[in-house]
Amino acid sequence: QVQLVESGGGLVQAGGSLRLSCAASGSTFSINAMGWYRQPPGKERELVATIFSGGTTNYAGSVRGRFTISRDNAKNTVYLQMNTLKPEDTAIYYCHAARFYTDYWGQGTQVTVSE
Repeated sequence: QVQLVESGGGLVQAGGSLRLSCAASGSTFSINAMGWYRQPPGKERELVATIFSGGTTNYAGSVRGRFTISRDNAKNTVYLQMNTLKPEDTAIYYCHAARFYTDYWGQGTQVTVSE
């Protein structure tokens, strides 16, 4: 089992920045990928960014160039640096980990971007 705990959400004005953190614990060896998804109000959950064990990253088109995902393997922690935030980035952000074809999710952290 893998446990994921997010932190760093909050309220920010448009154009501002936030950094999300996700700490993994438990059976963290052989985690293939970690990443972030988000669920805007009234919408389905969507991929934001993923970082694979080899360091390759993948971003949704709507955040590419504004968000950066990174990973500290020694701390089993993944980060999402979010810059130039827009009101449409408002959502609950969920940390995700994939290990041996099993998906693990954090509890979610709210990000609200005001006009």
